[in-house]
Amino acid sequence: MNTTTTIHVNRDVKAELKRQAAEMREEFARRGTLVINVLSSPGSGKTSLLEATAKHWHNRRRMAVLVGDLATDRDAQRLAPFCPVAQLTTGGACHLEIPLVQRGLETFGTDDFEFLFIENVGNLVCPASHDLAEHLRVVLLSVTEGDDKPGKYPKMFRTSNVVVISKSDLLPYVPFSVKAAVDDARLIQHDLRDFTVCSLTGDGVAGWCRFLEETREQMIADASASATPTLSAREPLAR
Repeated sequence: MNTTTTIHVNRDVKAELKRQAAEMREEFARRGTLVINVLSSPGSGKTSLLEATAKHWHNRRRMAVLVGDLATDRDAQRLAPFCPVAQLTTGGACHLEIPLVQRGLETFGTDDFEFLFIENVGNLVCPASHDLAEHLRVVLLSVTEGDDKPGKYPKMFRTSNVVVISKSDLLPYVPFSVKAAVDDARLIQHDLRDFTVCSLTGDGVAGWCRFLEETREQMIADASASATPTLSAREPLAR
């Protein structure tokens, strides 16, 4: 006869990972490294956006990328000509977690970067629940996916700071409303910043990069004024 035993754990099983993430975020801020966790469903254009970002800065900014994937290093190979990269292969897991990020950081040694991007596994569900020590959480929504996604995947948008509408060159050919998508997202996260870009043509990339530069400047100012950076304490980053 099969029996089921329920064990009640009266503590947050992720508490240690959250503590590590908070400490790493503070250390990154102290060193002047803005960490950006980039998320989306598969094929929304995360790698293309990072490639366009690196090309726009053209070595004027020191950036690196941790590339998360279930298998292969194809995205890392695409980005390698433009900036330092480290591959994070999950072997089947649908999201990244702090221990894998820490191992990836060892690849860079003692190098200090102005911007560290974490390209998460393509998934609008699981990655929303895991803090990777980021200062910004950015979710991409391509115009080919439909403008109803924020309401269907609310946690991803609720825990993000920025929504990037990607593949804007296809807007004339698909039934997608940027306004409808952004309005839907702001019903969930009212202070969400939004950018519309086309990584292939470069449209909107300059504004996106300028926003990152300004955010980093503010992070550095906050870190110098307080032992705990303002960005690490504001919702939705303190998840």
